[in-house]
Amino acid sequence: MNNKFMLGVCAASLISLSGCTTMADMAGADSATLNVAATQGFNKTVQEARSNKTLDTSSSTYSRINNVFKRLKPYADQMNQTGTKFDWQLAVLKSDQVNAYVAPGGKVVFYTGIVNKLNLTDAEIAAVMGHEMIHALEEHSKNKIGAQALTDLALQIGLSAAGDRVGQLGTAAAQLGSQVGVGLPYSRSLESRADQGGLMLMAKAGYNPQAAITLWEKMNKLEGAGGASFLSTHPSNSQRIEAMRKNLPAAQAIYNSKR
Repeated sequence: MNNKFMLGVCAASLISLSGCTTMADMAGADSATLNVAATQGFNKTVQEARSNKTLDTSSSTYSRINNVFKRLKPYADQMNQTGTKFDWQLAVLKSDQVNAYVAPGGKVVFYTGIVNKLNLTDAEIAAVMGHEMIHALEEHSKNKIGAQALTDLALQIGLSAAGDRVGQLGTAAAQLGSQVGVGLPYSRSLESRADQGGLMLMAKAGYNPQAAITLWEKMNKLEGAGGASFLSTHPSNSQRIEAMRKNLPAAQAIYNSKR
């Protein structure tokens, strides 16, 4: 396979959102591989947390997070268009970190700090949970890995005009553990999709989507105090909040129909 042809593949892939997903498959990070790796990483996280006594399974904070998780799950399943049934699982970790993330296949990790430090309501917990669930449902980690593979490939072709470098794409799969969940930030477009989908998901579960606005306002306030680690991988600003406000009427209509 010559380099000119590969450049053409890259250019074509960049035209659509699915292009990066295709590159992820080429990199050995197909959906099945991602889900297996995520499950293994999640299980290891739970085991380590259990051994160092940071796994929360009994506090009131855990109960609130778990109740929201269970309430959103059936609606998340309804929205699943991946062709693969998710084995949704939740781990709540005792930590002051203001953080939460999801790994492929529906493995959700919440830190107690995001609830306790921000004094979140159940609806605001649902806003975080819904946002993360949409990342998993739309396989955003796969898209992120594909984008990284495209970047790596373009760099390789630029550095050397000789030799077939496609095999080096396998390094993306080797770096999988650092790229799912708490790894590289999602793109602005993927964050926007998670914001919009999260609004709809929480509304379907009967949570007022207005809480998504108050959540991010709290995040911004904490960020100003230098204490929101969640924002290192989830950019937040006034433009983001304004975009969510524009999507609120549709979500609010869903919520009102549930009342």
